[in-house]
Formats: sequence, C-alpha cells, structure tokens
Amino acid sequence: MSEPRENPKRNRKGRTKRSKGRQNWDDFVDEHGDFEDIIQPRKGRKSRRNNNSTDLEDAGGMDGKTWEELALSEKELERLERQQFDSMEKASGKWAWMKEKRYKSMFEEIEHGLQGVLGTGSYDWVDRRVFDQVFDRLTLMSIYKLMKSGAIDTVEWPIARGKEAHVFRGEGESGAIAVKIFHTGNAVFKNLLKYIEGDPRFSGLKRKHRDLVTIWVRKEHRNMLRMRRVGLAVPEPFGVLNNVLVMEYLGNETGPSPRLRDVKIEDKQVVFDQLVYFLAGCWQNAGLVHGDFSPYNILWHDGIPLVIDVGQAVALAHPHSQEFLVRDIERLVTWAKSNGIETSVADILYDVLNTPPEELLPADVLEKIHNFTRYNEEE
Repeated sequence: MSEPRENPKRNRKGRTKRSKGRQNWDDFVDEHGDFEDIIQPRKGRKSRRNNNSTDLEDAGGMDGKTWEELALSEKELERLERQQFDSMEKASGKWAWMKEKRYKSMFEEIEHGLQGVLGTGSYDWVDRRVFDQVFDRLTLMSIYKLMKSGAIDTVEWPIARGKEAHVFRGEGESGAIAVKIFHTGNAVFKNLLKYIEGDPRFSGLKRKHRDLVTIWVRKEHRNMLRMRRVGLAVPEPFGVLNNVLVMEYLGNETGPSPRLRDVKIEDKQVVFDQLVYFLAGCWQNAGLVHGDFSPYNILWHDGIPLVIDVGQAVALAHPHSQEFLVRDIERLVTWAKSNGIETSVADILYDVLNTPPEELLPADVLEKIHNFTRYNEEE
C-alpha cells in the first residue's frame, strides 16, 4: 500500500523538485524519448577515463596484457553498437506516438486529469518506471475514453500495486474512485487460466495475452456486479474498458482502508460470521465461488469486512468450483483459529451449502451490510 506524499521539496536523489507548473505531453515525450538526449553526454560531466594510461599498467591491473590485446574485436564492437542503437531507438520511439496530431489533440483535452501520475499535481509520488510500466498506449487510450464518458475525472496517486495490476485513487462524477489498471506487458495472466477456462460465461477464450487481460477485467467487473446485486460487501463498479476498471474507492483522504490482516478486531466472532455470510451468499445467491479468499483480499472499512480482488471468482458450473470453495473455507478456518475461534471446514461448509445467508447474521449487522451494498438499479 502507498500513501500520498506531502509535497516533498526534494526527490530521492536530492534534486530540487520541479515547479508545480503543469507538464504537457510534449515535455513528457521529450523527457522520456528524445533521441538526442540519449546520445549526448551531459554538459559539465567529467570523463571517468584516466588520461594517464600507464597508471593501470603500473598497478598490475591488466594481467600483463597490452591495451591492444584487451581491446574488443571489430565484430564485438559492431554487435555492441547495434545493441546500443536498438536500445536508443526503442527509448526514443516509445512515447513518440503521443506527438502524432490525432493523439496529441486527444490528450490535450485530458492532461489536466493526469497531473497526479505525471508528477505535477498535489501528490509528487511519481516513479517514472511505474509510469512506463502501467501507462502504455492501450491504457492511455482507455483512460481517455473513460474520461470523456465521465467515469473518470482525475487519476491521482497509487493505493495498491501487485503483479497483475496497479490501483490509483482518482475522482469521478460521484466523488472518490479507485482506478485499477491491469498490466498488459507481462505474462502473469497465463497463470490464471484455470479461473477462466471452464467458466461458461467466458467461452471461446483466446490465448493471446492481451485478450486474457481484457477477459480478466471484464470477469472482475461482472463478478462485482453479480455480488453487489445480492447484497455482498464488495466495491461498486462504475465502468470498465479494455484493461482499466473503475470502481468505488474504499478509504479516506490519507489512504485506502487497511487489509483485515493489518488491523486489530475487537469482536472477532461477528467478523467471522460476516465472512461465512459472504461465502454462503456467493454460493447460494450469486452462484459464485471467490477462489482466493484470504485476509489479504479483505479490507476493513467502517466496521465491515469488504472483499476485493474478485476477478478469479468462478461460476458454480466451473469444473473446479467445489475445489476452490473448500480451499476458501480452509483459509477462513486458518484465520479463525489464529484469532481464537474454534471451527472446522465441515461446520463452515455445511452453513455455506445449506443455511440461508440471512440466518447467519444478527439483524443489525445484516442491516449495516445492506445499507452499504444496496444496489442502485439506475446505475
């Protein structure tokens, strides 16, 4: 988890922070992809080479070899030069598309909403490597369309980061939002095929990486809608496009709500009952199994455990749904016993399969959950 920084005056390397003036796309492209800046040495930098070539020889650091013997062959020099040229071409071309007329005009319309991730807004958190990793062309085009549709006003600072996605706090039409951006440049989703194959909702699966990402994002969006409709405590989804998912933000101005594993719970039995209620509601009412149920994927928000990361949830018709359900229950048993609650897989499994979910909670706790998750049919 990451929290916004309070306008630091200097960055990690001790350099003075850039002024808060808005940074436009031309400046950003120049900073990241200017071919001339890559091949030109910085002004005033002194050469590290010692002009007195005999010093190294006198120190015995050349193992008795002459400079001619240590020099690279012409073939090796050509190979290194080719590698360097390819690297520079890649760096100079990565962001060049932003200067194309059709893209430049698009981003001039929305760049004010990206000042947070460009590092010139109120939160100067930016790690350029993170920006390069997350905000590729597909992502920026998706954000552009979501901004034009009104789902996103601004994208500000990161609140969570993982192998599959980065999550940013932002602003939308109704206030604070979470913008979950799934990575498109790695192969991590190939390890998640078991949660997609066999799910009748996503037949005709293509195995290309980008298709997997799109399917996974749609799957998480659909699972959240399905869970919210039956009164389960998950974030409310607001929009989805390609690899970008916009949802309800759970937290305050200083940071997101903590994970269940990171907080001290007073009435642990009530929390345990709510978690059993969630599993039972998923199975009996939503027709789903979470598939990765653990304290890492549960936030503690306003006295309610809220389940996140539901992309891996599968329909009951999935060939491994029962296996995933037992695994979820085993993890819940582990959490319960670590908090002094005596239970068993058999006891929880019986309730999940047979006890009506509303009978698992006191009326006041059930009302609190329903007040939070009441689905707005107009959305």
